Amino acid sequence: MSYLDQITSPTLLLDEKICRNNLKNMAAKAAKNGMKLMPHFKTAQSHQIGNWAKDYGITEVTASSLKMAEYLCDQGWENIHIAFPFNPLEAKKLNELAVKQSFSVQLINTDTTQKLVEVLTNDVGFFIEIDAGYGRTGVEVSDFGLIEAILKIAKQSSHLHFRGFYLHPGHTYYADIPKIYEQTRQALAMLKSKYQSEYPDLVTRTGDTPGCSVTDDFGDIDEMGPGNFVFYDLMQSTLGSCAKSDIAVAMAVPVVDIKKDRNEILIHGGGVHFAKDVLPHEDGGKNFGEVVYLHDQGWSIPNDGSHLKSISQEHGIIKASDDLISKVKVGDLLGILPIHSCMTADAMGAYLTLDGKWVDHAEGV
Repeated sequence: MSYLDQITSPTLLLDEKICRNNLKNMAAKAAKNGMKLMPHFKTAQSHQIGNWAKDYGITEVTASSLKMAEYLCDQGWENIHIAFPFNPLEAKKLNELAVKQSFSVQLINTDTTQKLVEVLTNDVGFFIEIDAGYGRTGVEVSDFGLIEAILKIAKQSSHLHFRGFYLHPGHTYYADIPKIYEQTRQALAMLKSKYQSEYPDLVTRTGDTPGCSVTDDFGDIDEMGPGNFVFYDLMQSTLGSCAKSDIAVAMAVPVVDIKKDRNEILIHGGGVHFAKDVLPHEDGGKNFGEVVYLHDQGWSIPNDGSHLKSISQEHGIIKASDDLISKVKVGDLLGILPIHSCMTADAMGAYLTLDGKWVDHAEGV
């Protein structure tokens, strides 16, 4: 029986072969640069996909919340890093989980550092998150006073251990990637040089998918933790991080009506399935996803401009090419490549593989 025979409502499809290839390629790039890869599982959020990652020598993983980190516990990871400024209200919970699982967290202020000093009775590592131009979060790269205040407070605890510096250059989504990565290399190299004599085992880590996908020279950065590369998506394709053929997920959606006079197709598939990330379309409108044709082996990618032009909660309207409108029937299934696979996967909470098997997701529990 084809996987397509299982689908009656919006369903997120996962091509295991493409996903594994993305994992393999990024692991190879990390190895080539002498770096360790700790993929950010904010995208996949899956035990099964974690097992695939282990096949390529990946032994540590990154999460975006303590909730996600807890889901990833008991899976044999050497360490789970929480790549978000740590929430001090969760210090007690972190301490409980650290009995059985190695964790590291990110610190950006003295208040949270002090809270962990007071609460921890189990070992936890920490990175100081650095802001070298993104402007979202982190200690400014030149704020040595704050860096040293965090380190001084952490020394009060025998359970809080400095691991190094983390820098997420998220502005690679909006600006010149080579220029930004030159700044990233310089910032982390400067911090390593300044603090390595006191902390000889410190490491530096970066972790955005656009930069990790296209950069060839990482300088002496030790670790990378990109996330979206596991699936990629249309946003990454637009940025040049991947080809559309590297996108490992597609939403299967039922066709519920057709307006041939307007070249529009109504689908069951809206914001609750895709989220509402959007790209500008070449015709001046909006693009919430691009149409692919589903078949028993997966999907094929046409080059005819058919795209999801609007969505509401459950509805989606496809602006269809003449070729698509001539072929499609009410009751058919179409595929949609997502704009932002992380948000789409989070909204759906499960994956269906092309061999008809369901793959877990943290939000599906």
